[in-house]
Amino acid sequence: MTPFLLVNENFPVPALKALRAAGFDVVAVTEGMPGASDRAVLEHARELGRWLITFDRDYGELVFLHELSPPPAIVFIRQEPIPPDAPAEWLKNLLSDPELEPGYFITLGSKTIRRRALPSGV
Repeated sequence: MTPFLLVNENFPVPALKALRAAGFDVVAVTEGMPGASDRAVLEHARELGRWLITFDRDYGELVFLHELSPPPAIVFIRQEPIPPDAPAEWLKNLLSDPELEPGYFITLGSKTIRRRALPSGV
């Protein structure tokens, strides 16, 4: 199962184009709701049933501390000095894992992947 994605405003355009060229169904916040608050983006991802892809760690706070209902999954890409197309490669590798499941806050780095279960019943 390939998840549907919603990439946040901070997601690099070259990586967005690379994901679309690879056949991923990607909606970009910059194209439909530029300037939206983090809460609005989180709600939008949840309503659309899309995995939220972001460089913004505030989404973890919204879900774990403020107990807002999460989307199917959140992928937080760690801020590292990276080329703008690198997140697409990291995501393609992550999403090609046949055992990948929704229900997690995933922290994705160049060499690390950490998963934390999203709260349920919020």
